[in-house]
Amino acid sequence: MQAIVNANMPHKICCVLSNNPDAEGLDFARNKGIDTCVVNHRDYPDRDSFDQALGDRMDKYQPDLIVLAGFMRVLTSNIVERFAERIINIHPSLLPAFKGLNTHVKAIESGAKLHGCTVHFVTPNLDEGPIIAQAALRIKPDDTTQTLADRILTLEHEILPKSIAWILDGRCTISKNQITLDPTIVKDSFSFQG
Repeated sequence: MQAIVNANMPHKICCVLSNNPDAEGLDFARNKGIDTCVVNHRDYPDRDSFDQALGDRMDKYQPDLIVLAGFMRVLTSNIVERFAERIINIHPSLLPAFKGLNTHVKAIESGAKLHGCTVHFVTPNLDEGPIIAQAALRIKPDDTTQTLADRILTLEHEILPKSIAWILDGRCTISKNQITLDPTIVKDSFSFQG
């Protein structure tokens, strides 16, 4: 989230919303003059009621795009369908490889030569939405999960703001789960660091 704010894009961030009242990003956003709100999942008896409250709060802001940047809750199909084709996520792997958690451990343990991150639209199936952009790097023989995570985070901070801008500028569109990229950005939708 901080990388998005620091990218100084011409687009307005209408709100930073968290399910964790102690999230550091809330203070960061407030200090930047961005509206914040908390919908604490612990205040709701189940996922559906939490998602309903979360969706109702998001509706108040009428966002063109919802970016899951550090939001670590799996959304139910109800909220994904409510905001269909308006939610994106960044995932720390080259999807479809290594869905879910512990992606850096999985990459190292599998013997993978490449690892990276993926920006994708969110669909009801976890980490299976249409891919907008990916960035990759070589896994070094001496990489640990932490060094790999740190290197991947740098890539995430590059491709997520780019992807947001592409969508909000109409250079990346989605319809019926199919992405169309403006021909001038197709080459930029995948990057590799040796």
